[in-house]
Amino acid sequence: MEQALLEQIQQLPVSVQQEALHYIEGLVAKHTQSVKTPTIDRKNAFGIWKGAVWMSDDFNAPLDDLQECM
Repeated sequence: MEQALLEQIQQLPVSVQQEALHYIEGLVAKHTQSVKTPTIDRKNAFGIWKGAVWMSDDFNAPLDDLQECM
């Protein structure tokens, strides 16, 4: 893949190669920013999932499918 990219870029005029370089640098910057995960201070970590998780009211109720096993 790298070789194919290099061959294609070498066919371009120098001014367009410079444009391609700026574009690639932008892609790299965008990718490295999206990969970073924010760190959470342990003191403030409690409650961060509040409201994001839902559990059915009958979660602990026995399942009808398992009645014969019980």
